[in-house]
Amino acid sequence: MELLVYSANWCRDCREAKRFLNEHSIAFTEVNIETTPGAADLVVAHTGKRAIPQFVLDGKWIQPYKPGLGFLHKEMAELFGVDAD
Repeated sequence: MELLVYSANWCRDCREAKRFLNEHSIAFTEVNIETTPGAADLVVAHTGKRAIPQFVLDGKWIQPYKPGLGFLHKEMAELFGVDAD
C-alpha cells in the first residue's frame, strides 16, 4: 500500500489526518503543498479545488474530511481496516 498525504502546516484538518495515521501506525509520505513545487497544482488538477488534506491511496484520490465536519474518523478507519477512535 502506498499512501501520499497532501497537506500544509497551517491546516488543522491535515494535522488531524496525520495524527490519525500515526496513531494507527499507517505509513504515509507527506507532500507539503507549500514547499513542494507543483503539488498545489496537482491537487487542483485532481480535485478541482485547492482542498487539503488529500490522500492518494495506491493512485486513488480520497478526501478524508468534509468541510464543516472535519476529519472523517469512522470512514477512514473502515478504509484502512482499523478501529475508529
